[in-house]
Amino acid sequence: MRGMVFQGNCKVELLDFDDPTPGPDEVIVEMKASGMCGTDLHYYRHGMANSLAMLGMRDRMESDNVIGGHEPCGVVAAVGASVDKRSFKVGDRVMVFHYAGCAFCDHCRTGWTQLCDRGARIYGVLSHGGHANYMKVPASSLVHLPDEVSFKGGAAVSCGTGTAFGALLRLDISARDTLAVFGLGPVGLSTAQLAASMGVEVIGVDINADRVARAKEFGVTHAIDASKVDPVDEVHKLTRGKGATCAVECAGGELPRKQAVLSTATWGRVALVAVGGNLTLDAMKDVIGKQRTLIGSFTFSEVGMKDCAHFIADHGVEVDHLFTDEWRLEQAEEAYAHFNRQAGGKGVIVF
Repeated sequence: MRGMVFQGNCKVELLDFDDPTPGPDEVIVEMKASGMCGTDLHYYRHGMANSLAMLGMRDRMESDNVIGGHEPCGVVAAVGASVDKRSFKVGDRVMVFHYAGCAFCDHCRTGWTQLCDRGARIYGVLSHGGHANYMKVPASSLVHLPDEVSFKGGAAVSCGTGTAFGALLRLDISARDTLAVFGLGPVGLSTAQLAASMGVEVIGVDINADRVARAKEFGVTHAIDASKVDPVDEVHKLTRGKGATCAVECAGGELPRKQAVLSTATWGRVALVAVGGNLTLDAMKDVIGKQRTLIGSFTFSEVGMKDCAHFIADHGVEVDHLFTDEWRLEQAEEAYAHFNRQAGGKGVIVF
């Protein structure tokens, strides 16, 4: 089979790999869609090995050439001898929860495998991912894909859209809330789209005019171009001077993180989602004195991933609308060069 590897310096390479065979508790998934995530740009720019070396994880890589892609979705092609066929069988449509852990610690037992006490394997980072014809994973990493959700939609749920759903759950959001979303890339747009489907009034903020213009297609009631106005002032104006009850920060910079916090009202709840960056606040003035709650939201649980897919199916959420670019595996070099400009929406490799 063929698989795509991040080489760093904004280069990728398609390499030949042996077709995988399942162990007793494993399955082989034939890829149908493999999403491109903003996190992948770190590996695209710096290389997988270098990126993981900075995190002290280089020695945990499965090989020197790990296949990228941590938003996998496809069809079960083969199952190991010990896999209960009542759970998964050949032909099942599935998403892959892109973490595997020890399966015994409390975090793994409750579906939060990425927090495994012994360290999680991350597919598409430490172990082979979905930018390939086939992918081998433990059967326990699979989540059934509802018939109402496309393979592309399932790929989105496997990371970006699932992350958005996880943040909204952490906020315990409801139709009583007003939500400010900072950063209108794929995760931010997913946050807006899902929140709007829950009956929440959504305010969207970005510095990219095209993203601001597109936001209303995803349920954003008020779209703010932060390159032209102070978004904190604008959010307060839109909420009768009080501020939003909730905010989700998906931009990743220190300034939008602080703005997300300051845009909320007294008793505001803020979920920090984007990877990287710092946050500097006046603890008394900005947090304690306003009774604000800051929440770190790291992707989602395996059960949360299933719930997200079923929420999309049950509410008719048009998750496929996130994708502005569709590529074949043979176009991976062109695909990531385009994605690296960060000017469009979400990209996906289809098979």
